Amino acid sequence: MAGRARDDRIDAAVLIAARELLNENGYADLSIGGVATRSGIHRPAIYRRWPSKRHLVVAVVADLLGLRPTPNTGDLRADLIMAMRELVAALRDTSLDRVLPALLADLANDPDLRGHFLATVFEPRRQTTEIALRAAIGRGEIRPDIDMDFVLDAVAAPIYFRALFGHLPLDDALAEASVDAVLRSAAVPTVD
Repeated sequence: MAGRARDDRIDAAVLIAARELLNENGYADLSIGGVATRSGIHRPAIYRRWPSKRHLVVAVVADLLGLRPTPNTGDLRADLIMAMRELVAALRDTSLDRVLPALLADLANDPDLRGHFLATVFEPRRQTTEIALRAAIGRGEIRPDIDMDFVLDAVAAPIYFRALFGHLPLDDALAEASVDAVLRSAAVPTVD
């Protein structure tokens, strides 16, 4: 016998409540009980979906960052800039700048949660960016011998660094500078 179908309305209500509470009170003060009260969803229903507060926060982070794939229109620079601008906006215009440092501390101490975060948030976006990069290799825009993992790390690293430390602004100029720096290092050499 199959179990009950998942009710997307419950998921949405819980994610909205958790996001609101994170905005108001931060990561440390978030509780499943508070989310249950705010959302009107009973705790057991929340725990059936997310086994802990930290897992729920991973879902909120995925929701705030968005899991829209990196575009692959045939213009690598424009596609990467669009993706990095979306990342900048998510980190700048939501509570992620306050949530991520605390969540990262929990990821460091919980390998299962870290794996869940990587599978839910990190890898899906990374894979679509890799698809765009591989298509650009096929078009001859970037070298086929690039270190793919390094390029994938490098294009977003300055943005995450600023989000975590808050020492300089997160803006569209940073998105463009990050993309341009990576593309300069990956460009096919021109023959003079």
